Amino acid sequence: MFILASASPRRKQLLKEIIHDFVTVVPMGDENIYRSALANKDLPFEESRYKAYQIKSVYPHEEVLACDTMVLLKNEALGKPKDAQEAKEMLRKEAGQKQVVLSSYTYLGERKEISRTVKTIVIFRSLSDEQIEEYIQKFEPFDKAGAYGIQDNYPLIERIEGSYANVMGLPIEDIAYHVLKKKIPPYSLKSFS
Repeated sequence: MFILASASPRRKQLLKEIIHDFVTVVPMGDENIYRSALANKDLPFEESRYKAYQIKSVYPHEEVLACDTMVLLKNEALGKPKDAQEAKEMLRKEAGQKQVVLSSYTYLGERKEISRTVKTIVIFRSLSDEQIEEYIQKFEPFDKAGAYGIQDNYPLIERIEGSYANVMGLPIEDIAYHVLKKKIPPYSLKSFS
């Protein structure tokens, strides 16, 4: 059995692109235990390992995949906004700026660990307060790091450099290559169903 250690519907949908038969199990531990001890850029790596090993301890004979994503703007971590006001503040900071999206994943199989970090650069368009308000009202991005979803049909992003799927939260091209030993074409919104 293959287990995705995540509650994210986006990660589940992305994983279906490369693995058709899997189950999801939500990690229950405090994944923020490393927040005060590590630099922001190192957190996704350790948090993905923490989640994967937590699930593997319960299901020792199964394959486990866990992932953690962080949005960094000038080395500041942008988490999930708690309300519309915080979402506005984040989007104002991001407007016209370049940010880094880091997703780290950990795969645990039979006597095997693969842990990797994938980096994507996201360049935002300049955004007016009216556009920010409209986006927040339309998409309610409160469950998304950085207060946005790249897959939302709204012109927030000027361009990206790297994996589109990575910005959604699961770098499936890298996982397919390093875990499944197969090469897949770059993921794009066109393949998002």
